[in-house]
Amino acid sequence: MSVYKILIYGYGNPGRQDDGLGNAFVEKLQQWAMEQNLKNYTFDSNYQLNIEDAADVAENDLTLFIDASTEDIENFILTPVDASTQVAFTTHAASPGYIVNLCKELYQKTPATYLLHIKGYEWDFREGLTEKAKQNLNIALEAIKEKLQHPEILINNFKDF
Repeated sequence: MSVYKILIYGYGNPGRQDDGLGNAFVEKLQQWAMEQNLKNYTFDSNYQLNIEDAADVAENDLTLFIDASTEDIENFILTPVDASTQVAFTTHAASPGYIVNLCKELYQKTPATYLLHIKGYEWDFREGLTEKAKQNLNIALEAIKEKLQHPEILINNFKDF
């Protein structure tokens, strides 16, 4: 059985209520990985993605970005990210697609990369997630833990996109 290198990267602003869903997800999944003694995971979280993150993505077989979503989704949705996915950069934020595009251009690598969108509800300048967002976080966490039991499925399915 191969051991895949996996990067779990949440981003958002925990000082803006549900915008902190990505960061909270990383904390909880990191705790789970420690309890399971999983050594092949790398965890990171930040307010936003940065161009330097392309180097970290290039070093892994699978990257999972996690962010809060304002979209009309049930609890969460997992979508593939490739070099053509919303390739954008401003002085304030880089999209996951932009990071993957940089990874391809700079390092000639296109690892399996997904974005986990978790439904959020409130975005005021206040610490702490809303109760509904916490529920969505826990639902997403359980689903992703199950998927990460067999990361080769995520990696192999990504190549079909």
